[in-house]
Amino acid sequence: MTNGTEDASLGHLGQLRTEQVDAKFHLLDVMSVSELLQAMNESDSEVPKAVALVLPNIERAIDAIVDRMLQGGRLIYIGAGTSGRLGVLDAAECGPTFSVTEEQVIAFIAGGDRALKHAVEGAEDDFAAGEQELVHANLTTKDCVVGIAASGRTPYVMGALAYAKKLGALTIGLTSNPNSEMSKDIDHPIEVDSGPELLAGSTRLKSGTAQKLVLNMISTITMVRLGKTFGNLMVDLQVTNEKLQDRAIRIIEKATGATRSEAKKALLDSGNEVKVAILMLLLSLDASAARDRLHSASNRVRQALATE
Repeated sequence: MTNGTEDASLGHLGQLRTEQVDAKFHLLDVMSVSELLQAMNESDSEVPKAVALVLPNIERAIDAIVDRMLQGGRLIYIGAGTSGRLGVLDAAECGPTFSVTEEQVIAFIAGGDRALKHAVEGAEDDFAAGEQELVHANLTTKDCVVGIAASGRTPYVMGALAYAKKLGALTIGLTSNPNSEMSKDIDHPIEVDSGPELLAGSTRLKSGTAQKLVLNMISTITMVRLGKTFGNLMVDLQVTNEKLQDRAIRIIEKATGATRSEAKKALLDSGNEVKVAILMLLLSLDASAARDRLHSASNRVRQALATE
């Protein structure tokens, strides 16, 4: 049985925007498939508009993340349920896309790896567990902690953010509920009011879509600002299979104007380092000289090309 304080806290759940029932969809169970598709598409179309309203907040958060990562800090996502899984997904994709190490972009989910495929009951309610995740990760003041919680009140996430704030790490909260509890004492609240869900309370829908869009922005724009791209080309990808090798060759062709055979040879000679291969071709350097040039330019291709 819960005590009176817990009952009062839970009583507010029904007032959250993500928990409210949208009257437009009260006949959901008798709609045809065609009507359901139209309804979902209409509902989802509202999400980018909601994200657009908080772009200034996202911008400030990204600027702060870039500043800390340039000092050697890490980007750390933490969430529960759908929110946690989306954080894990975004972190996992940063490695192959931008060649960051597993230590640079990290994600924690309430309940651990088992929670990626199964519901782990009660894990999200453990305030102390969120703090312990960051204690075990040896959190520092250079790190950036992004708490992800549709409700804006998940204890596991709030425990992590409270510890991060106390330690002096950068704190960011991503939620779908305005004026959330989570947003009260952090550096950068991002509250995307995606509104009531088509299926009442199912925050894997619009709320999840909003979180994915914002996480895409955070990781992608941060990596662009860290020099992980050349124009809009993914020049820091990891060449780990045939598909990615083909993509790397095409990127080198596009960046340099080289033929496919020239791009393929440069990629091979560079040790599968796309940035190095690009400089080899554009500056007529060998791999070692191109690598040195890139290093002296903070691993930024455009800066390396401009260096006399």
